[in-house]
Amino acid sequence: MPPEEMWHSFFDPATILVELGLSADSNCVVDFGCGYGTFSLPAAKMVQGKVYALDIEPEMVAATQQKADEQRLDNLSVSQRDFVASGCGLADGAADYVMLFNILHAAEAHALLAEARRVLKAGGKLGVMHWNYDPNTPRGPSMDIRLRPEQCLELVKQAGFDVNSLVELPPYHFGVVAIRP
Repeated sequence: MPPEEMWHSFFDPATILVELGLSADSNCVVDFGCGYGTFSLPAAKMVQGKVYALDIEPEMVAATQQKADEQRLDNLSVSQRDFVASGCGLADGAADYVMLFNILHAAEAHALLAEARRVLKAGGKLGVMHWNYDPNTPRGPSMDIRLRPEQCLELVKQAGFDVNSLVELPPYHFGVVAIRP
């Protein structure tokens, strides 16, 4: 991860969450790979229910937890978890919304999508955000593993989701909104 100040300069989290279909009436939201809490913290402020922020890195978990404590977000649960190896820890069909933001370039993209599908209830939404396929973006995975929008759409469809829309998230990202049938 780049320094936090730099990372936050790439996004308008509240706008992105709305564009990718997060709604205030969500009861259970899961952020796979929460990092600094860039999206899980604003999500916790937006929704009525609980937000589960998961990351494998203890430093990211500690940073997100500290911010949650400072902001008194009692609906945010932060956990260190290898969700690729052992799942997210929630029951089948427990979630209304799952975030897979800047993570689908991983070799385990199929496993991430399968876990997102498992934990989402029927009709639940999947929000995917990824770096544009453009070598001029200030960060992002190397171009040899970076997904093009059409590849991302295909991965989501192959995982059994109904793709709702492809969303432009300027200046550096695109997103996908999908529904678990």
